[in-house]
Amino acid sequence: MDSLPASGRIECTICHSCNKTVFDQTKTGTDSWRITFNPLAWGNSNPEVVVLGFSKGPTQAGALSSTPHDQIAYKGGRTNLAKILHHVGLIEAPESRIVDHLISDPDGRFHFGSLVRCTVERNDNGTWKGTGGGMLDKFVKSEFGEQVATNCTIRFLRDLPISTKLVLLLGMGSKMNYVKECKKLMETARGRPIDFINDVSYTDRLVTFVHTEHFQSQGALIPNWLGKNRHPRQQMGILAREGVTQAMATVR
Repeated sequence: MDSLPASGRIECTICHSCNKTVFDQTKTGTDSWRITFNPLAWGNSNPEVVVLGFSKGPTQAGALSSTPHDQIAYKGGRTNLAKILHHVGLIEAPESRIVDHLISDPDGRFHFGSLVRCTVERNDNGTWKGTGGGMLDKFVKSEFGEQVATNCTIRFLRDLPISTKLVLLLGMGSKMNYVKECKKLMETARGRPIDFINDVSYTDRLVTFVHTEHFQSQGALIPNWLGKNRHPRQQMGILAREGVTQAMATVR
């Protein structure tokens, strides 16, 4: 693949074994985890920067049938996403209107999506939920989740466009476990050694992968990461900025 998916719905049914999939209705999984067939993409298919959440949360997934496509990505969290992108040096101001434009621009610098393009949910005492503490790293460490995440990583991140320098992954996980699990996924998918640059950044010399705070993180997590509160977590934001700076300086 020499390009990422174009903005819109994605035709990918690798993880769904049924003969006929129905968008946003077909579900595949186990007693603990399931995915809903609704893979999507936004922005440029030949970008310089790829921005990936983990999966579509309930705010985004719940809007698929009633909201225009370009309004779905990071719905309810674009202000925080703008703060994150600005903090690492990728946009000129922490303003959600800039993110709005980037998401809807098929010819811009950015591609937007999620590591797992279908919607992920976990079984919480009989109720299926798309959010929760430790969800990112717990899913990719489960047998079903590892297979789904591997399929997605191979399909969408193995052969990135020559123009792509940076993959920005939103989320670090509990005790940085999401960072570690994602690095393993990238090594498997891309078939080459990947080395850490720092605690939140790693590279295979062609593309650099950088983890940031998740745009839906609660409480003081984002302000702390941004360095607003003189908190130790601000070091993770500094390291992310360093990783992005190194990525953008790469000549391919």
